[in-house]
Amino acid sequence: MRILLSAIYPYVFMLLYLIIPFDEYFRALPNILMAILVIAFPFVVKKSDFKKLLAKPLLVLVLFFVYLLVNSFFQGNIIQDIGIINKMMIPIGLVLLYLPISDFKKLKKAIVFSSFISIVFTLVQFIILINNDAEVSFLFFQETVDALLIDRVYIGLLCVLSILISYKSLTKKYHPDNVYFLASIIISVLYILLIMSKTAIILLVALIILRQFYGPKIKTRLLVTLFTLLIFSVFGYFNYQDTFQNNINSKNNISEIKYNESYMPLGYRTIIWDCAINISENSSDKIFGIGFKETSNQLVDCYKNEISDPITKHNFISKKFNTHNQYADFYISSGLISLILFLLVLIYLIIKYHKQFFPTALLITIVLFGMVENFFHRQVGAYYFGFILVMLLINQLKETNNTIKEPKDNLTP
Repeated sequence: MRILLSAIYPYVFMLLYLIIPFDEYFRALPNILMAILVIAFPFVVKKSDFKKLLAKPLLVLVLFFVYLLVNSFFQGNIIQDIGIINKMMIPIGLVLLYLPISDFKKLKKAIVFSSFISIVFTLVQFIILINNDAEVSFLFFQETVDALLIDRVYIGLLCVLSILISYKSLTKKYHPDNVYFLASIIISVLYILLIMSKTAIILLVALIILRQFYGPKIKTRLLVTLFTLLIFSVFGYFNYQDTFQNNINSKNNISEIKYNESYMPLGYRTIIWDCAINISENSSDKIFGIGFKETSNQLVDCYKNEISDPITKHNFISKKFNTHNQYADFYISSGLISLILFLLVLIYLIIKYHKQFFPTALLITIVLFGMVENFFHRQVGAYYFGFILVMLLINQLKETNNTIKEPKDNLTP
């Protein structure tokens, strides 16, 4: 029985990450797979598996979640906030459940394959839209957005993770798999550009800059990169200044901004962040926070008062947009203590892995992503954060040895 479960267990984990993008279609399936993993875990895990854990950051992370529960309980918000806190506990559960698995290969493949499946699904949906004579706009158009398998920001994140894994898997010497990994990178990049996932584009640019700090001739590579960015920035500013102002500075005239216009996706965050800042400044408890549910309620009240256009106001209120900044969400909802605990985990991991590109890139990806999205408010976001924690909190002896033997700029996993 133990042998059979040990053989099946990694594939259940792989299937879990394969179907995460299909959460809206198979909502119960991820929970069923998690239940299978939980039931099988005691039969497949060994005492020695727990030695693979990085204890310090995991303990701080556990302390962080314990604090959230205790703080919410004593503030009387536990019933309203437990749904969000449960999502936040998913990453720790994923880390523990992954301990019996001996390597990361199947998990990495699951991310790459799920990204490819999501891309194919969206392209098929686009073709159906075009055949139905729909006016397809990739800036922002409700029918176009509905064609995506998951929210644009999350499918963009999935593609970025797939690009990182494929890049990490490339080898300098010829290997037949290099063709597939290179194709995966090209397809993912083109898809990000196709759907105009601005967050994913910014993440890719940041990762390209980060890559210049690893390998030989760092100064030369940095100078070339910075010069290239400078040229593109100057060119973009003078040629697309009006577009930039419409996208970023939505406060020019909020009453004229329509939710269904192309420049709204970036503009709506400026409205949300202004409301979040106002709530933070007027908060009566900056140390322990006001609760996740109360934060949502105050944001809705702010939208009612600050937005004049009825269409925009209706969408903001009906969708109950959160702070769209994970760090602001922790600070406002659960106070300064929770934010410090969460940042301690990220800082520790950055210090530990800063000499290695791949783990550092994973960290930078989720750190930047958290600046524009509350990934803990969505199950899909919690699972992708869990993937990053699995990669960073579990030491795999084989991969560690490879890292030691390889030079800095070697891309072989």
